[in-house]
Amino acid sequence: MRFGPVAVTDAVGCVLAHSVQLADYRLRKGKVLSRDDVVALLAAEITEITVAQLGPADWPENEAAQIICRAVQGMGLRVSAPFAGRVNIFAIKAGLMEIDRSAVDALNAIDPSITLATVPEWASVQARQMVATLKIIPYAAPKAAVAAATGPMTKALKLHAYKAPPADLILTNVPGQKPSLNTKAEAIIRARLAALGGQLHSVCSIAHDQNALQQALTGATAPWVLILTGSATSDIDDLAPAALKAAGGQVERFGMPVDPGNLLFLGHKGQQTVVGLPGCARSIALNGADFVLQRLAAGLPVDDAVIRGMGVGGLLKEIPTRPQARAAQAVVKQPRVAVVMLAAGASRRMQGVDKLLEPVGDAPLLRHVTQAAIQSDADRVCVVLAQAQHPRAAALAGLDVDTVLSVNHAEGMAGSLRDGIAALPEGCDAVIVALADMPEVTSHYYNTLIAAFDAQDGREICRAVSADGQPGHPVLFSRRFFESLSALQGDSGARAVLAAAPEFVVDVPMPGQGAVVDLDTPQAWDEWRNVNRH
Repeated sequence: MRFGPVAVTDAVGCVLAHSVQLADYRLRKGKVLSRDDVVALLAAEITEITVAQLGPADWPENEAAQIICRAVQGMGLRVSAPFAGRVNIFAIKAGLMEIDRSAVDALNAIDPSITLATVPEWASVQARQMVATLKIIPYAAPKAAVAAATGPMTKALKLHAYKAPPADLILTNVPGQKPSLNTKAEAIIRARLAALGGQLHSVCSIAHDQNALQQALTGATAPWVLILTGSATSDIDDLAPAALKAAGGQVERFGMPVDPGNLLFLGHKGQQTVVGLPGCARSIALNGADFVLQRLAAGLPVDDAVIRGMGVGGLLKEIPTRPQARAAQAVVKQPRVAVVMLAAGASRRMQGVDKLLEPVGDAPLLRHVTQAAIQSDADRVCVVLAQAQHPRAAALAGLDVDTVLSVNHAEGMAGSLRDGIAALPEGCDAVIVALADMPEVTSHYYNTLIAAFDAQDGREICRAVSADGQPGHPVLFSRRFFESLSALQGDSGARAVLAAAPEFVVDVPMPGQGAVVDLDTPQAWDEWRNVNRH
């Protein structure tokens, strides 16, 4: 390939290197110039342009990218159409990425024109997540280099999709333990399993006693048995491993070189896999238990050797709520998060009925969903209304919320959202945008999004998704995006912000379908009530 300036009269069939603005339109870089393009350039009194001239030994950038990606692509992946020499590779389902590092390194060493970037080895990825991008940097790549690149790359990228089996969860309680501790833990473990394609078969809460735990293990029937004790397991002969051995099982590994997560143990009872969860499994934050459960759910072997090999990359982010931090002097700042509840819509599809005043249990829907937000770990809740003197305002009577009157509500959702963002308290690190017509969103949703938020790690947009992976609400945005949210127009909500920053979006699994259940028609209300008997 030759690159450089040529006379416009000699440019037919060449690739335009830099965009050119003409009177009525723009010739984009990368365009193969036609005779009509040359005529237009000459008419604009442009006599010289910079181009790439491909020879018989070159593959055009898009063709080169496609050829290499055919070799790269393994199971569970799909590739995008090529554009500007780039092909992106996406996960079809949630799972673990197996990456042949030596093959990727070999490819990137062949020729500077050919580059492949991937997620880290054994990264846990969501459905539809980009896992790799192949880019031909110039406008062509040598055919010899392309041929050489296909050699090492045969199925170098593979996705092992999650398909976790049902699990029995056994929780133990120590004297004086708050019941809410295990209630919250159960919800988090349900969500953790849902992200792996699994579910809880049963939940058993018992005294922190070896005999009681032995009996519970004997009665467990699911393929996985998860144990979370009220007191940390600190030795292979401690209560939980001892109960497993007494129940006829074996402990394969106690302890792991992952922190948080050191105190995990792995064992078996017949054909059942038994995982003694560390205390950090009570948090949604990534920990050693995730490393083990992800591999098991992906159908990959997990044994003593695999676990002891998890040390590199095993130093994870500290969990703020951890009873005993790594460093006594460490102070972890809790993010300040506000909720903006959008409740200024006109209920136009409800045939004259106000959906937000429909009863859910013993309260109007608006009060029901607002109470869930108040009961969460959010610092403040702002409810956006259209009018001060309105039954919706009356439905919020006595609740500790900030009422925001939207002057732009007639514009649509974006107008209400702009007014809500403008009313946020000073010093907010993030905002959770919630829709008031979603009755199944509980305080757990808000707490889970807050726990997933980490601006330092790039987790700056945290979106609730249903158990089967459907994107929904609420959605958390870091303050980085406050300006973008304040610039939205129309009735499309914040979709444009998500679309413009996919690298910051983290899908956070929630139990069931609550993240996608909105009630904005009489039919939707009827169907929902038939299921939930409200």
